[in-house]
Amino acid sequence: MKKDNTIPKLTLVGAGPGDVELITVKGLKAIKQADVILYDALVNEELLHFAPENALKIYVGKRKGYKAYTQEQINQLIVDYALQYGHVVRVKGGDSFVFGRGLEEIQYAEAFGVEAVVIPGISSSIAVPELAGIPVTHRGISNSFWVLTGTLADGSLNPEISNAVQSSATIVILMGLSKLEEIAALYHACGRAEEAVAVISNGSLPTEDSVVGTMRNISQITRERNIKTPAVIVVGKVVEQSRSSVRELYALLEN
Repeated sequence: MKKDNTIPKLTLVGAGPGDVELITVKGLKAIKQADVILYDALVNEELLHFAPENALKIYVGKRKGYKAYTQEQINQLIVDYALQYGHVVRVKGGDSFVFGRGLEEIQYAEAFGVEAVVIPGISSSIAVPELAGIPVTHRGISNSFWVLTGTLADGSLNPEISNAVQSSATIVILMGLSKLEEIAALYHACGRAEEAVAVISNGSLPTEDSVVGTMRNISQITRERNIKTPAVIVVGKVVEQSRSSVRELYALLEN
């Protein structure tokens, strides 16, 4: 129902890696004040229960091979709903500025006079490895970490991974499970086939599943375990710091 004297506003909320309790207090407050919620595929739908009963709740998720709406359509929905209903809360998995196109949506909204604010979220690039016991940095082992997307908009492998392969930093790859064989091949080509790697699926959720191996065997292991998306790939010596990772690596070496 259209409100009288609406003040158009957009709030971008990062919902975290999946666990409903990992949203920020400020993000949850915004959801409770929403007139319209536009939410993505990786958002835990339990969060929608905190929205006002009469708020519109619209799924605009994008997954590989399927888009409920194009990004251009989502941009327009934000503006249309803000002008008609008032407060649009755009809820995204992780953090909306980490491969979330958050700035694009803010810029589009502001071009139409819609006030826009952003509420940061916990990024899966750090939280998912952390919850699996893998630090992205560790004194004496890794002084930095790279976060990359594995797949570009056209479906091709991110060419920046070729540069990351040369680094001793921890490499965290999002949206890269379908490119795992290609990524492993890059490590093979530069003589790093024994580099430790973990693949963590559905991080922070009860359905979380993970495998550990080396670039020599990780593709086979993920196929045998039927690891599904969404998944985070972590490469580097920090993988060996997790107790569970160490046990899995030893088991692989023994076999």
